[in-house]
Amino acid sequence: MAIAEGDIDKATVSLEQMSAHTAEARSAGTDPLWRAAAMLPLFGQNFAAITDVTVSADAVVAAAAPLMDSIGPGGLNAFVPKDGKIALQPLQELAPKLTRASATVSAAHESLEQIDENQLLPQLSEPLVQATSALEVLQGALNGAASAAGILPAMLGGEGDRNYLVLVQNNAEVRATGGIPGALVVLQTSDGQIEFTDHDSATDLGRFKPPFEVDEEQERIYTTRLGGYMQNVNLTPDFPTAASTAQAMWEKENPQSKIDGVIALDAVVLSHLLVATGPVELSSLDSLPVDTGKLPTTLSSENVVQTLLSDVYREIKEPQMQDAYFAAVASDIFSALTDGSTDPVKMFNAVKKSSEDQRLFAWSEYENEQAVIGASTLGGSIVTEEPTVGVYFNDGTGAKMDYYVEREVQLIERCQPDGYYRYAVQAKLTNKAPEDAADSLPDYVTGGGHFGVSPGTVRTNVYAYGPTEWLLESASVDGETAPFGSYRHGESPVAGQTVSLSPGESTTVEFEFSTLYETGEPQLRVTPTIQTRSEVLLPTVSGPNCAS
Repeated sequence: MAIAEGDIDKATVSLEQMSAHTAEARSAGTDPLWRAAAMLPLFGQNFAAITDVTVSADAVVAAAAPLMDSIGPGGLNAFVPKDGKIALQPLQELAPKLTRASATVSAAHESLEQIDENQLLPQLSEPLVQATSALEVLQGALNGAASAAGILPAMLGGEGDRNYLVLVQNNAEVRATGGIPGALVVLQTSDGQIEFTDHDSATDLGRFKPPFEVDEEQERIYTTRLGGYMQNVNLTPDFPTAASTAQAMWEKENPQSKIDGVIALDAVVLSHLLVATGPVELSSLDSLPVDTGKLPTTLSSENVVQTLLSDVYREIKEPQMQDAYFAAVASDIFSALTDGSTDPVKMFNAVKKSSEDQRLFAWSEYENEQAVIGASTLGGSIVTEEPTVGVYFNDGTGAKMDYYVEREVQLIERCQPDGYYRYAVQAKLTNKAPEDAADSLPDYVTGGGHFGVSPGTVRTNVYAYGPTEWLLESASVDGETAPFGSYRHGESPVAGQTVSLSPGESTTVEFEFSTLYETGEPQLRVTPTIQTRSEVLLPTVSGPNCAS
């Protein structure tokens, strides 16, 4: 906790105290008399369990000492950029220590898991379960940290320059992974030095003829638009597909620019990062060949989302200039992040929250790096180890009306006597645009009726992905059975439904899945919007036939 708060001195004192306590406990728990007691019938297993716990606890605490040495008196500041550069040596020194700590915790966790808590006294079994659970969480965190530390030096240009295409997603025109990638920026890393080297607008790239090939299943769901326009690469919720397609498109139009990886973020990620930097003055706006009107010259965590997803359309009319504005904002915020004044704890928390909320994605064309990224929340693959239900939204209006749409998504467990296990997923959408949206909002926001949608109306394509080996049963809209598109994406059954909402209207779309196999509650993934994750995801509810 002290490390998470940035208090290294407090963490050092706490570690020293814990080390003394665990060493003393280990000494007592491995005493010859105590080991002899472990051989006694009936109660011997309790003494043996205490020995295992004390040995494991002391080993875990001992493994933390080298990590504290690497963090050092400078704390976490050694791992954040300064003057646009991240020092690689601290990362390189930390990586093997994290690996050893991870192995130690894994061994301790395995040791405790082998203890049968049912043979222990309640006074011991309950703490054992808690300790085993805590070690499992720590094991996962250390495994992820060790893997990340192992690949970051190379990704930061430690073995040669790297170029990353950054997709700035605009949630006002929703796509499955967040929003339309209108603004594009190229980030280069060279021996830890980080800088933006190029930018462009997805609109300027135009249409690709013939479209880039994607697998037939995804093309069947999302049509050839997926490979035909940069704005549509993330119609699919599978980020590796979106990223590799975006890479191919950029390199096609910029053959001198090799892209080694792709990063995607949205305006809400920028708001999280601005908590770490504090308000940022937009110096790059001076170079824009357009009048930015009354848009703020300083952005903060409080005003960045409204500015980028709403106000910009009032002040800047040309789509290309809007994208140029987005790119300038991203560049200035990034410069603030890398100038050395950023609070490291707040920055790490911003990245953590953004990835957990599925607003921040990454992809690398290097297989060893992608294996690590793909196993984390940054990977964005539809292939997951745990049963997962995904609900994804794609704009069908051809405009920026999703800023006004509120969404709620919920899983409903329905237990049936026929041996099947059923889950329904409901998505409620409400158009909160003003009643006079057709007149009060710019045509660029409403679409102006150019794509067959009346101004002020929002059209949304809703997709639901079920877990592997589940069956897609039915769909309904506002409680009435409705026809729907039925597809496959890999091993997942996929349902599609299109809804249209005038200002003030709401609708609820439901998809029901079933499976013959008993399963735990699925994870729920959903397209990130301007709403917080807690506002969108409602708690799972169970039907009347389900056991409590």
